[in-house]
Amino acid sequence: MVFNLDMIKKVYERYPERVAAARKVLNRPLTFTEKILYSHLFDGAASEEFPRGEAYVNFAPDRTTMQDATAQMVLLQFMHSGRKQAAVPSSIHADHLIQAEVGAHTDLQHALSFNKEVYEFMGSGASKFGIDFWKAGAGIIHQVVLENYAFPGGLMIGSDSHTVNAGGLGMVAVGVGGADVVDVITGMPWELKMPKLIGIKLTGKLNGWTASKDVILKVAGLLTVKGGTGYIVEYFGEGAQSLSCTGKGTICNMGAEIGATTSTFAYDKSMSTYLRGTGRAEVADLADKVAEHLTADAEVYANPEKYFDKVIEINLSELEPHINGPFTPDLATPISKFAAAVKENNWPAKLEVGLIGSCTNSSYEDISRAASIARQAVDKNLKVKAEFTITPGSEQVRYTTERDGFLDDFDKIGGLVLANACGPCIGQWKRHGSEKKEKNSIITSFNRNFSKRNDGNPNTHSFVASPEMVTALTIAGDMTFNPLTDTLTNEKGEQVKLDEPKGLEMPPKGFAVEDAGYQAPAKDGSKVEVVIPADSKRLQLFEPFAAWDGKNISGMKLLVKAFGKCTTDHISPAGHWLFYRGHLENLSENTLTGAVNAFNKETDKVKNQLNGEYGSVPKVQRAYQAAGVPTIVVGDENYGEGSSREHAAMQPRYLGVRIVLTRSFARIHETNLKKQGMLALTFANPADYDKIQEDDTIDLVDLTEFAPGKQLTLVLHHADGSEDTIKANHSYNAAQIEWFKAGSALNLIRQQLKN
Repeated sequence: MVFNLDMIKKVYERYPERVAAARKVLNRPLTFTEKILYSHLFDGAASEEFPRGEAYVNFAPDRTTMQDATAQMVLLQFMHSGRKQAAVPSSIHADHLIQAEVGAHTDLQHALSFNKEVYEFMGSGASKFGIDFWKAGAGIIHQVVLENYAFPGGLMIGSDSHTVNAGGLGMVAVGVGGADVVDVITGMPWELKMPKLIGIKLTGKLNGWTASKDVILKVAGLLTVKGGTGYIVEYFGEGAQSLSCTGKGTICNMGAEIGATTSTFAYDKSMSTYLRGTGRAEVADLADKVAEHLTADAEVYANPEKYFDKVIEINLSELEPHINGPFTPDLATPISKFAAAVKENNWPAKLEVGLIGSCTNSSYEDISRAASIARQAVDKNLKVKAEFTITPGSEQVRYTTERDGFLDDFDKIGGLVLANACGPCIGQWKRHGSEKKEKNSIITSFNRNFSKRNDGNPNTHSFVASPEMVTALTIAGDMTFNPLTDTLTNEKGEQVKLDEPKGLEMPPKGFAVEDAGYQAPAKDGSKVEVVIPADSKRLQLFEPFAAWDGKNISGMKLLVKAFGKCTTDHISPAGHWLFYRGHLENLSENTLTGAVNAFNKETDKVKNQLNGEYGSVPKVQRAYQAAGVPTIVVGDENYGEGSSREHAAMQPRYLGVRIVLTRSFARIHETNLKKQGMLALTFANPADYDKIQEDDTIDLVDLTEFAPGKQLTLVLHHADGSEDTIKANHSYNAAQIEWFKAGSALNLIRQQLKN
């Protein structure tokens, strides 16, 4: 089945004209990324150049996509817009709310019962507003999108940070907060600061144990978790063309871990093969006709330093398998040095669990390569020393890999197949024993490994590697094992060595599936009622935030000064809290509970300046809110990195926090704060972070003069009677300041649609 073919035809029909206009305006050869961006300007063909890293640009995405944990709030906000149908093709995927515990069938049945009212709400809302709905068990959003919706040269936004996965099929696909999706499905432009460009030239070809995953593990080590912030990464070169389409997707997927806006590859044979193999030959034929526009101009790749802001070169033939972590996805160690790193850092050498799958590595190719290692364990009489779980990316992948015997290979070594859902990757893992908080090691083929992310245990050392490397280490049960050089003792006492993994890019018999889990929207949405039970503890009708009163903000109390890494998982933890993503009141009970208080180095323990006592962050904030006292949150570098969840911005806003002041922001979170009518400010002098004291009362004295490019002034009143005056920067443009004045971007949209 081909979705939205008419839309894709229109996109390709305008490509030659739009690219020509952009080339005329820029007066130089174009990167592939620039062709996509300039072909998707909201106002049509380009008439001016937008400086990278400076200009805010209005774009017209071809489509949007949402996962269930964020779609709830998107629908609740969209219901206030007054529109009857989504303005662009869109899809919702029920993949986040299935908790992994026993196995695929039992876990799915439990989810269907436990989340019944939420699934009915999303299903009915999608049906009413013309949105495709993929039911629980259909698969993980990004794999399903790659199989059904992604197309070369398209522009897509999605309310999940790993929307970038679709770059593997030649899209510019960007993870955003739900408010950005609301903009687009209400027919408004999507605003983005024109990204800078990193070109990564891949030479050579992968061989042996090295996989596509190792490319991005290497890149994460080179660029760190914030090195890609403000950039789109464009991969090119002979090495890029040698990779499979799903391998490209893996690389783009984990590009979120370097903070990149997105990553992409130019259209090539592997993409055509994947489109045709997933039943979209018509799309491949259309892409072939405009193929010259679905790659950079030849001069760009010949002289990349002239056209990219940064250039990195990686020789795939020399690339080693890598293992990244623990506790951060950018701590990259080649396998040849990993055993020494385990010993030097006193990381737990015994491996407890190996987990493969997730949106990053759950394709047919991934599973086939991992299965080839599992098959060897049986053939070579090896007993698996650690627990092993497998998460297929979609029902289509699960059904096909079961048909072709790969799931049986895992079963023979004790592997547990989980539901086609996010599961342990996002903390939806009821891992027995994790409550003991014991120090242990796990290894996954996932994308993120922040503290407590997978199982809630801060002492779980989570490492990231390719599926085949995870499988090999799981068989060994030893984090110091190197399958490239080491042997294992089998049940007969023999020393045996694992052979290199072998896999298949596409299933020889083609993909197959009995029920993909797709629900089409109603032909007449006016007859559909959106279902929200009156007594629901999981769904709550959204009430718009109040508009700015036009005054400066005086007498703010410091709620928390976050120390070090503060991701969206720290601001709005996932796990069981996912169940309340449609109920802002209940969900707000987790607000900033994971942030480390800079003054006592503890989490969820901050001082209430009204009574001098210490309490949980939400409790203290509610006390301030009840007393009518405005508050401010202070953060460190790259505040809000990680997931795109807009709840991390909505919850502080809902509880009455007025300002978030940091050394720097992660891109998506900064935008989310702006969208919700918050003030997102950065220290003009990062060292001023140290001037913030626990008992401070803070005034913002010139908010009435809020303007693009103009610094704001804060006065810090310390408990000892002294004061400090500091300057804060912001990145608001004129339109974003109007969001703030209206109380949120949604408020402004609603006003505009009424006019």
